[in-house]
This record gives sequence, C-alpha cells and structure tokens, in this order.
Amino acid sequence: MKEVKVFAPATIANLVCGFDVLGLCLCEPSDIMHVKLMDEKRVVIHSADGSSLPSDPSQNTAGAPLLAMIEEMDLELGFDLTIEKHIKPGSGIGSSAASAAGAVVAANHLLGNKLPKEDLVRFAMLGEKVASGVKHADNVGPCIYGGVTIIRSIFPLDIISISAPPLYITVVHPQIEVRTSDARQILRKEVLLKDAIRQWGNIAGLVAGLMKNDYALIGRSLEDVIIEPVRSMLIPGFDEVKSKSKEAGALGGGISGSGPSIFMLSQNIVTAQIVEKLMQDIYKKIGLPFHTYVTTINTEGVKIEEVTH
Repeated sequence: MKEVKVFAPATIANLVCGFDVLGLCLCEPSDIMHVKLMDEKRVVIHSADGSSLPSDPSQNTAGAPLLAMIEEMDLELGFDLTIEKHIKPGSGIGSSAASAAGAVVAANHLLGNKLPKEDLVRFAMLGEKVASGVKHADNVGPCIYGGVTIIRSIFPLDIISISAPPLYITVVHPQIEVRTSDARQILRKEVLLKDAIRQWGNIAGLVAGLMKNDYALIGRSLEDVIIEPVRSMLIPGFDEVKSKSKEAGALGGGISGSGPSIFMLSQNIVTAQIVEKLMQDIYKKIGLPFHTYVTTINTEGVKIEEVTH
C-alpha cells in the first residue's frame, strides 16, 4: 500500500488589503496528514488526535476535493486519510485550506504527479466551499504554491507567485472562533468608489513593495478601508494589538483571513518577538486564552515525505 506523510502549513489570506486576492504561506504551524491509496473507490477519513472531523467525506474539507479527483480522473481507487490537526478550525490561519491542500497534494503524489498545481488548487477550492460556502483560493493557493500568491481570477483560475523580502510574521490566535461563513455575511455588499480606489492603491503598493523589497512601501500599503473596519469588531483587543505593534516597530498587519487571529509583519526577528510579547500582555490583561507564533514565509508549501513500510 503506497503511503505519504504531508505537512500542510498554515496560511494568511487577504494580507490586509487584498481580500480574496492575496495570500501568504507560513512555516508554522502545520497539520500532519498520512494518506494511503486504497483499491476501493471511496475516501475514508480518520482523526489522529481526537479532533471532531466530519466522517462523511463530502462534508469534509479534505474529503470533498478527493471525491472530485476520483470522479474527474475516473479513478478505480480511493484514499485513506489520517489527519492530525495543529491548525485549529476557525482560527483564521487556513485550517480548512491546509486539510484540502494537503489532501490533494498527497493524492497527486501517490498518482505519479499527473496534475499541475493549478488543478490542485481548483480541487482544493471545493474543500473551502465545504467550509465557508464559497470557493476561494487565497489560502489554498499559497498553501500549494508556497510563498506569496496573487489570485488574479477564480473563473478562469489564474494564480501568480510573487517574490518577497525576508519577513518575520507574528500571529496571535485569541481562543474564540470566528466562522468564515459568518464573517462573510456581515460584510457590506457595496462600497464607495473612493474607498475602492484607496484599496486598489494599497493592493498595488503592497505587491510592488514585496517585489521591490521595499519595506517602507509594504508598511504604507498594509491598510484596509473596506473589510477590516467591519470584521475587527468581532475580535477583542484588535485595535490595541495593531496600534501597539506598529509603535513597537512592526511594518503593519491586520486580521488573518476572517479572524480571529491577528498577524503583524516585521523586518527582523527582534521586533517580531517584541510584538509577540505585547500581544501576550494584551490578551492576558483581557483574560482571553491565546496562542502566539513567530514564524517566516514558507516558500515550499505542502511538504511531502515518503512513508516506507
């Protein structure tokens, strides 16, 4: 029985101003998945750590993409998945994307890498639809491609990988859950043209700053005038974390995906660690449990290890 072990990393979607368009892959945390080929045309899912995972593959973020692969590729076999979740669902750092991306990358490897990355993203998006009701690629894109990605278009799918300078990412995950589907429902359906123009300028500035290694431009462009003012109300301590992090020298940051995690980008490890300490102090004062991470950009994406028996 062929088997692989994959490390499916966390991701940050939106990167403040790029709602559903920009994403970044993190070095940690990562889910761990063991995926085996089966000679039956079905998908079986196990939890390695007691996490409450839907056993019906059509309702599972890892299972739904695999069912679609089996059908579209007309496979006469199936997949057995064991998932060890280290990225908490509802955390805002791509838990559902890690499951979906890890599953399709593993399956493709077991099948001899027949599919290009773009097709893997297309299948993985079906997992995101299970999780949030909407197909979006700003988490699964960077999870599969690694690094920073632009989702220029969903239909047709058009993903662009861009370069970025060394960046340190500090993440705090307050232990509350913000469901992606709920976070989407509260958004305004229409925006003022002046706000849209300001947002477009920030997106263009952020992409240019990343590609030109211009830290000052990156910092100036980390502004969201459309999504953050609405969603930040769901996250206790958000305004204080953001203002104090920037005072401490962070380039800037904001809500990771739909929240509640908050991320800050820094130019060096010392600043990133200072930002982590102040995040911890803020949530200790609020009395809300939390997790923090200091990490960097993962340029590889989902990592595969062969399992030998």
